[in-house]
Amino acid sequence: MNLPREFYYRPTLTVARELIGARLVRRWDKFTLAGLIVETEAYIGEQDLACHANAGRTLRTAPMYGPPGHAYVYFTYGNHWMFNVVTEREGFPAAVLVRAIQPVEGLTIISRRRRGGDTLGPGKLTQALNITKMQNTADLTIRDSGVWIEMGVSVPNSAVTIGPRVGLNKTPEPWLSKPWRFRVKNWELDI
Repeated sequence: MNLPREFYYRPTLTVARELIGARLVRRWDKFTLAGLIVETEAYIGEQDLACHANAGRTLRTAPMYGPPGHAYVYFTYGNHWMFNVVTEREGFPAAVLVRAIQPVEGLTIISRRRRGGDTLGPGKLTQALNITKMQNTADLTIRDSGVWIEMGVSVPNSAVTIGPRVGLNKTPEPWLSKPWRFRVKNWELDI
């Protein structure tokens, strides 16, 4: 069962935590590829100096201002696609970066696409699932979009670490140290 749109209309930190254990699914060509989400980060509004929206609405950031439950996919570091989930209300730029998955379906294809490597990183998971700019603004609540999020496994708080976001380089405090990253301990869920 896909997560309903109402799931995404909530505070970004709530969505970021509750996406842990959810199942990210990609239908590509004749393949179904899926993984349980094991790491997320929250980015909340124009005042968040680590958020792309801190520069205001641009062509790149426009999806963050759109309806919740849609994808925000962007290219970074010259070679990585990043997959985000838009949250809160339309007009307010907020999203959750999905940073890592534990593959559970289509393992042979995922392994081939990753050349045997893991999916513990936002660029690695998009490579594994063939998520590119074509999925930017995709409606994640319907299967027709080719990428969606559905219910997965329940993950207790005792199995999740909370800490600062990573890879923010020159982002000033207090934004650098905000505890807006959620990660499954040891990167793996018992399923």
